[in-house]
Amino acid sequence: MSLVSVDDITLSYGDQPVIQDLSFEINKGDFLVMVGENGAGKTTVVRSLLGELKPREGEIIKQRHLKIGYVPQFRNLPTNYPLSIRDFVGLNLMQSHLPWLTSAEHHRLDRIIRETNLSKIAGRPLGLASGGEKQRAYLAQALVDRPQLLILDESTASLDNEMKYELLDLVVKFQQNGLSVLFITHDWDLAKRYGSRYLQLLPNGAYQEGPINELPSIEEVSDV
Repeated sequence: MSLVSVDDITLSYGDQPVIQDLSFEINKGDFLVMVGENGAGKTTVVRSLLGELKPREGEIIKQRHLKIGYVPQFRNLPTNYPLSIRDFVGLNLMQSHLPWLTSAEHHRLDRIIRETNLSKIAGRPLGLASGGEKQRAYLAQALVDRPQLLILDESTASLDNEMKYELLDLVVKFQQNGLSVLFITHDWDLAKRYGSRYLQLLPNGAYQEGPINELPSIEEVSDV
């Protein structure tokens, strides 16, 4: 079942096309990896999926009432950042007219804290957390509102290998329960280890896609 269908879109900044005639789908349970060199348009595609950039041509068709969770690149926070990890994760639930969380929302928050292995440090100020703990907090915040699609936008770029694997192993557990994932990365090893399909944006504006076992090696890409 298709959650998102991208049909021949052209994306531009001003009069300058960045992406032309791009088509792909994200289906339920996918772990789609988007790869490409800097400047190939990965961020531009993400912005269009989030509704921040409208295609100049073509269309993006989303499943009705589709919820998208978003985990950004690593963003360091000052050590005096005032919110605890638990309160930071709960910010994504503070969208109703009520100035407090309901009993059901508290239960949902407790559950996602537990499922992302943050229980022991939930009371720690987020500014004092390690890089891996901060990214797990961003992941928990993205998941607490129960999205159908999770976008990981270079979310592992500043982490060491152990933390990268820990974060993506958590994501896989949710993906295996029906969550769809779009993972943007420069890391070919992570792409091949975790992805089920790939979408590669090429420097000349072309693209290719397929099952992850057909993703060209980084050496082949460098020769293009």
